[in-house]
Amino acid sequence: MRLGFAGLGAIGTPMAARCAAVHQLAVWNRTAQPAAEFAKANPGSRHAATPRDVAQGADAVITCLPTSAEVEGLLDGPEGLLAGMAPGSILVDCTSGDPASSRRIAGRLATLGIAFVDAPLSGGPPLAIQGKLTVMCGGSPEEVARASLVVAPFAAKVVRMGPVGAGHAMKAANNALLAANILTLAEALVTLAKAGIAPRDAVDVLNASSGRSFVSEVLIPDRVLTGTWPRLFRLALLEKDIGIFHDLAREVAVADPVLGFSRDQCRALRAELGESADYLDPIRVAEQAAGVELRG
Repeated sequence: MRLGFAGLGAIGTPMAARCAAVHQLAVWNRTAQPAAEFAKANPGSRHAATPRDVAQGADAVITCLPTSAEVEGLLDGPEGLLAGMAPGSILVDCTSGDPASSRRIAGRLATLGIAFVDAPLSGGPPLAIQGKLTVMCGGSPEEVARASLVVAPFAAKVVRMGPVGAGHAMKAANNALLAANILTLAEALVTLAKAGIAPRDAVDVLNASSGRSFVSEVLIPDRVLTGTWPRLFRLALLEKDIGIFHDLAREVAVADPVLGFSRDQCRALRAELGESADYLDPIRVAEQAAGVELRG
């Protein structure tokens, strides 16, 4: 299969590397150096100079960008994706985007005979490296089946959630819950630590009890208790995703007071900590406010 891949960020790079191992691959990145270095490191892949170039001759194009607005921004113009994509090809958007934009993009592409599937991911860079990401798709059954072949090099689980936009709706809900878990665990664990309970013991009991989650089972033991704090996902992107969920809830006339409050907290923390802050940095803020450290 001939693939184009646009967006070599923290998760896009290992995804593209797995694609390069099994397909003919052209890569494009807004900053050219990562794409040039990728092509050198992955024999058989090609550095594309423009979005049009990355799409030229491709059976499928994968986009993996921070926002849907950036995906839409690549479509037009003489060097845009649409200048290179051919009728019968498919755009698989792995961006954590928003449902309304996905529907708008799909409508535009359909008039040109180009298929579209929104296919956001869960699992982060570590599972991208292993080819074990979960991909939640929005599109027709036939188009999702095509997209499944495109994402196969980096996906362990591919699920059709519904029509176009459903994948991005599911991803927004997942990340809204992730944000709420981070915020509530930060409060609970610093409270327990200040009450004299060892953080490791608290986490061990939580993970054998009904209050456990991915945050308590994986993120806190691996990154917080060890004090390593790797920078893998920006708080700004998590805040963006929980905002997408809030907008979705409004669109379907469902109240979201709890997750809406989590969104407000993430927005305030983003403003306080800046655009480069990691999504686990709210735990640091809670530690500092309580005068404790969650280590052990």
